[in-house]
Amino acid sequence: MTMLDIAPQTFRARELLGDFWFNSEPVPIAAHRGQVILLFFWDYACAGCLRMLPYVAEWEKRYAPFGLVTVGIHSPRFTFGKNPDCVQKAVAREGVRFPVVMDNESLIAMQYECRVLPEILLVDKDGFIRYRNAGDGNASAVEHALQALLYNAGVGAPLPMVMDPLRESERQGALCFRATPELFAGYLRGSIGNVEGYAPESVLTYSDPGIYMDGRVYADGDWRSERECLRMAGEPGREGHVLVCYQGLDVSGVLEPESEKSAEITVRQDNEFLGTNRGDDVRLDRRGRSYVVVDEPRMYNLVRNREYGEHVIRLSGGKYRFAVYGFAFATAVIPELVSNN
Repeated sequence: MTMLDIAPQTFRARELLGDFWFNSEPVPIAAHRGQVILLFFWDYACAGCLRMLPYVAEWEKRYAPFGLVTVGIHSPRFTFGKNPDCVQKAVAREGVRFPVVMDNESLIAMQYECRVLPEILLVDKDGFIRYRNAGDGNASAVEHALQALLYNAGVGAPLPMVMDPLRESERQGALCFRATPELFAGYLRGSIGNVEGYAPESVLTYSDPGIYMDGRVYADGDWRSERECLRMAGEPGREGHVLVCYQGLDVSGVLEPESEKSAEITVRQDNEFLGTNRGDDVRLDRRGRSYVVVDEPRMYNLVRNREYGEHVIRLSGGKYRFAVYGFAFATAVIPELVSNN
């Protein structure tokens, strides 16, 4: 990629006036003229953001010696993401070392016209936005643009080779299966499959229909419909379930425990407990039952299948109560067809 492939010097980068900073004092854009700045708009409860985060962290490590300034702008999609304690835990858990500013009301995102997460903007040595990448993916293109801007800023030393993709599905030209799109559980953006529908800010008793459509969230038991989530309700000890029929390889869920208590949520797929296909956050008890300990509001990795397929995942609570905000699904590369002739 050359400077001819990068946007002209049209829009200047604005100062980052956020709510709270981690890992650094506020980073003034104007004070870094002559340097390239990478702005990473993200949310710690966003699957696409977490897929791009390792790339951004590695770029910060690789190119900081050449003058790159990296800043994360945390623009939460859910209310719990406005809590500094939650964000601080996420920054530590994910090993983020670059400065991060909280953008709780999305004012910075609006100034930069960022409408999706994640989003990466590159600012040149003169303070102009020269490159924008919306959504996860295209990491190689971002890094090529970053290197071009660094050379334009006067870097004379050879730069590192562009990173290899971290996942096979991100390789250039990879043909992937269609995974179920991200699902939300709250009535504001969600799509519930039960015939009972949503009862905003009220509790309904849902019945498991037994038949599920892809791309819908189903509930069984007593659940309260809130703007951002389905929250377990009803008598203490009464079981409640959330079910999703999906197509994909991996499944992650944004979950929250009741109050500040930890919740042990049972996880099944296709009516079976998970085994070797359990996600990073799923444990097995002595009887082989799979469960996830939900101790804070965040995204939990629930399933890692060996192969792409269609499945039904069920999350169950009884003694422990929890809220479901949404689900995200990962795709897989379509295996090459090998001729037997």
